[in-house]
Amino acid sequence: MGSKAHLLIFIISAIISSTAFCAHNKENSHKSSSGLVMNYYKDSCPQAEDVIREQVKLLYKRHKNTAFSWLRNIFHDCAVESCDASLLLDSTRRMMSEKEMDRSFGLRNFRYLDTIKEAVERECPDAVSCADILVLSARDGIVELGGPYIPLKTGRRDGRRSRAEMLEQYLPDHNESMSVVLDRFKAIGIDTPGVVALLGAHSVGRTHCTKLVHRLYPEVDPVLNPDHVPHMLKKCHDPIPDPKSVQYVRNDRGTPMIFDNNYYRNILDNKGLLIVDHQLAMDERTRPYVLKMAKKQDYFFKEFSKAITVLSENNPLTGSKGEIRKQCNVVNKLH
Repeated sequence: MGSKAHLLIFIISAIISSTAFCAHNKENSHKSSSGLVMNYYKDSCPQAEDVIREQVKLLYKRHKNTAFSWLRNIFHDCAVESCDASLLLDSTRRMMSEKEMDRSFGLRNFRYLDTIKEAVERECPDAVSCADILVLSARDGIVELGGPYIPLKTGRRDGRRSRAEMLEQYLPDHNESMSVVLDRFKAIGIDTPGVVALLGAHSVGRTHCTKLVHRLYPEVDPVLNPDHVPHMLKKCHDPIPDPKSVQYVRNDRGTPMIFDNNYYRNILDNKGLLIVDHQLAMDERTRPYVLKMAKKQDYFFKEFSKAITVLSENNPLTGSKGEIRKQCNVVNKLH
């Protein structure tokens, strides 16, 4: 056989191999490097995501503030080393709960996650993890608030320990420098526009007075918009508020129950409640993205969706790691 024939056979073989490789890649493109996949429960519990979505709708209809809680949960759980529902564990004699730490101040409504878990368990016992319920309830809660629908992978398993001692290492405080905030998120793969978008979650919900009175007393922070200060003082009339009392200011007075880009217009107008809000608008690394998101809600939603996806896939437990908890607030008993 001539050299040209050998060359032709080689080229054809290479094309076939390349085509087969591409087909294999396409077939498995739904699987992430984290081990998560789209529609993980299609065989073990096909109704799982529908049940979670319906429960979120029902609970949101009765208790509007639950959506804010679900949104915070995904940040407070997934940003701390692993997206494994460690946040939901109660304290024991040997272990302090993440829920009781200062970084978790204001987190509430965990009982509604239990409600969702119970509904899922009725359909498919011992099949769906609390970690996946936490992530999917956040996704569906965002939709209820008027935000984007974000396709998220599933297949997480639940951890068996709290990471209470690690919270300050992973979760930036509202008074941290913008450098610290950017570095903490960069460590889990979220870039600068992603950080700006994630902080757009401050578009909804509320801030407890204990977190902002230092900007009002003994003197008002001069960078605050003077037109906004009287409202803040009215809501936070006590220089030393009781942490257990319900004293708070809505993050966005204009559209407090709608997930939108109004937050960015507010912070550009010096109406951000927290130091981090003000820094986000002023820092030269983040301000260009703030300006763009203030003008284009679609851009905000796009970057927010990307950041939530990265966050939700942060070092999950998959395969045989972890467990599927029967109750989200306690680990399963080992026999």
